[in-house]
Formats: sequence, structure tokens, C-alpha cells
Amino acid sequence: MEEELAMLRQLIGQLQELLHNRSPPPPSPHSSSSPSFLVLHNPHYQNRWCLPCIEETSGDDCCDIVMAAGKRPKIFNMLETVKQQQPLKRSRKQQQRNQENDGITGNMDQEIWQDFPQDLFEAVVSRLPIATFFQFRAVCRNWNALIDSDSFSRCFTELPQTIPWFYTITHENVNSGQVYDPCSKKWHHPIIPALPKKSIVLPMASAGGLVCFLDIGHRNFYVSNPLTKSFRELPARSFKVWSRVAVGMTLNGSHGYKVLWVGCEGEYEVYDSLRNVWTKRGTIPSSIKLPVLLNFKSQPVAIGSTLYFMLTDPEGILSYDMVSGKWKQSIIPGPPHLSDHTLAECGERLLLVGLVSKNAATCVCIWELQKMTLLWKEVDRMPNIWCLEFYGKHIRMNCLGNKACLVFLSLRSRQMNRLVTYNAVTREWSKVPGCTVPRGRKRLWIACGTAFHPSPTARA
Repeated sequence: MEEELAMLRQLIGQLQELLHNRSPPPPSPHSSSSPSFLVLHNPHYQNRWCLPCIEETSGDDCCDIVMAAGKRPKIFNMLETVKQQQPLKRSRKQQQRNQENDGITGNMDQEIWQDFPQDLFEAVVSRLPIATFFQFRAVCRNWNALIDSDSFSRCFTELPQTIPWFYTITHENVNSGQVYDPCSKKWHHPIIPALPKKSIVLPMASAGGLVCFLDIGHRNFYVSNPLTKSFRELPARSFKVWSRVAVGMTLNGSHGYKVLWVGCEGEYEVYDSLRNVWTKRGTIPSSIKLPVLLNFKSQPVAIGSTLYFMLTDPEGILSYDMVSGKWKQSIIPGPPHLSDHTLAECGERLLLVGLVSKNAATCVCIWELQKMTLLWKEVDRMPNIWCLEFYGKHIRMNCLGNKACLVFLSLRSRQMNRLVTYNAVTREWSKVPGCTVPRGRKRLWIACGTAFHPSPTARA
């Protein structure tokens, strides 16, 4: 990330030297409460380029800065009124030298920057942090339209996936999402206008930057990109299921996705976005014991094209291959003294995250599934100084999302509420700041959530 920001700062510095051959305007008197901007003026055009100063801007709530086509944010109108700094007195040699360089600068403007390679520009912008990218969308219409560019989409999808974000909902407002960015350790508050307002809609799964939602009545499915508001309501299922269902989601090629739901009676269906239909309706094979007692507190985990679900009786894992359509059940006894627990993944490894309570002591432990023996082996646990906070308290654990080796947990009791993340690669535990009301101090209580890879190009 530091290399990407350094490249961007170098690009901005070159733009300043070539397009703005004079001192920058003085800072706005409101700079203490609003982001700083660099105002660049090209003499060949009437428009000004207003670039956010990434060294001073925090990036908070930048996902909501979306510039509609043909509209200019109010901040641009404010910047037009910034007074230019009085030019400093220069010696005759400096003035003569500047006059000689005017022609060179003008030629460079016309010959280089007007014909700056689009593919190189997209390659640089696609490597920006997601929050910074959404800030730069407000610069001009061309930059705002990048998310609709097929070439930019291909450039972005070819990059390695970033650290996942977490889409959550709160007890106070179940129809408004709260998104946590682990990199900046900040909360964002995006709004998905197309989601129904009169029913409770829960985030269930994700794939490729898209989040799958299900209403609390288990009737209607929705898929959306929380960052771009891209939205789709899935067609009605072929038959009604009133019992609780588990939902998983995987990618289908480079432009599609599949959604699977499975009920306790063994019925299931798969949705194919490329065909926009529910397919593969059926029931779980008779070799698997019915009813299927799923652990709904454990979120399904996707590794490649296979989805894994946690079973409670008998203890084990139920898996489904979205390509071959085959089900498989593995009986795996759980660790002793285990209470709340959830599945997680890290690359090709299947992990178990759970609370271990013995006497009055409680701690969060991490296990890895041994493929040869099909047994859980403890590989890490929460630092002892953190576990001491739980001593004598009745702790409940809820998983708010897990993807790409990162797990987001909520640990609650009557006396406390802790939000923590665990990185299975670095074995690092991190405390998450509390989520508060936008522009307020009231703390919100997270109800549930799911992890997703932020993507400005994913389309529902």
C-alpha cells in the first residue's frame, strides 16, 4: 500500500509542476474540519482538477463520496472561491528563466499529459486502497466512470484480493449497514437504497465483492455490492421453505456467482447468476442422516468451489461441491469444553474458532482440521491478558464474518461487549473500535454480519 501511495504522490507532484507552475493556493480556513485539496489549473482547459491531499485526508466515509454524472459536489464550488496567493517577487533572471520554460511546459502539457496512456492510468488507480479510490472518483466525470469501464474491471480483477471488509447490521437499525475496514480500523455507513425498508434483511454470505441478503421470513434473496449500490433481487424459489436455512455463495467464472441454500429437511437449491434461474433442486442423499441439524451460529465457509457447513448432531462437517453437485458428510468430534464455535478458512486450511469454558475461566481458541486424522488440533489462542477480562463472566461469541484468513468476532456479556479480529496468517489479535452513529457518539450494538472483498467493479 505504501508503494501505491508513493506512486500516486509522485503523479500528483508531476501534475503540480507541469500544470500549475506557481505556488499553491493558501489553505482554506476550514481545513481543520474538512479534507485538504490540491487545486490544479490547466491553462488549456476551463476546468480545474481538485485532488484530495492523501497525506492529510483520513478517508473516513469516503465510500459515500460518489459523484453523479453531470453534477458537481458543493466542495468544488467552495474551492472555486479560494483566493490565489500573491506571487512572490522574483529577480530578473528568475523571471526570464520562467518565460523561457513557459513554452516547454505548454508543449509537455499537450504532448504528454493529454495523451497519457489510459491503460497505465487504470493500472495505477486500480492499485489504490479502496477508500482512496472512492475519494478520487469525485475529481471528474472520467474518473467517476471508471467503475463502468470493462478494461478497468479486468485490470482490477487481475490483482490479488485485498484484505476483506465486514458488512454488519445493528440491533438499533437492522436496515442500515455498517461496514468495517480492518486496514484503516474505521467504520463506514453505506446505504443500499434498493433493499426493502419494511422487512428485516440479513447479510448471509458473499463472493467477489457481492453480499447476499435474505429477509427474515426466508422468502426473498437479494444480492448487492455495498460500495457501488449495484443490486439484484433474485427470482422466487421454486418451492417455499418456512424453516431456517443456511446460505453459501461462490464465484462462477469471472463474471458470475452461485448461491446455495439448504434446509433442515435436506431440501436445497442453487441459483446461477449467468442464467438467472434456480437450478439443481433436490434433497440431500439418503446416506446423510436427516434431519440435518445445522449449526446456524457458524457461517458457511467457501474454499474454491466447495461450501462447508457445521453440524451439531452428529458433530461434524457437511460439504457441497458447487461444480460436481456432490454432498459429503464427515463426522468430526469437537474439542472438549467447547461452547460457541464457528468455521473459518485460511487458504486451503479449515479452521475452527470457539469459546473454551472451564470452571470460571473462558478463552477463545483456534483449531485446525487435520486432513489425515479428521481431528481438530489447537494452533493458537487469545492472549491470556485478554482472557482475564472474561473471568467469571458468562460470555457469548458471535462470528461477524470470516474470509481470507481474517475472522471478526463479537464477545458479549451483561458487563462488556468486545469486538476483535484474528489474522490466521500473522496470528495477530486486534481490538476493533466501537461502531457509533454517523456524526454522533451513540454506540451501536452489532447484531450479525459477513465478510466480503471490497470491489468497485463487482456487479450484481
